[in-house]
Amino acid sequence: MTDFFDALGLVLVIEGVVYCLFPGLAKRLARAAFETSAERLRYGGLVAACLGLGIVWIARR
Repeated sequence: MTDFFDALGLVLVIEGVVYCLFPGLAKRLARAAFETSAERLRYGGLVAACLGLGIVWIARR
C-alpha cells in the first residue's frame, strides 16, 4: 500500500510541476483532450497504462 501512495504522490508532483511551470501548455493539452474522440482517448490511456506497467515491471526486477 505504501507503493501506491508513493506513486500517487509522484503523479501529483509531476502534474503540479506542469501546471506551475507551463500553464499555457496545460491549457492547450486540456483543450486538445476535450476535442479528441473518446475512442482515441481510451486507446491512448491503454497505451500509457501498459507503458507504465512495463516501466514498473522493469524497475522492480
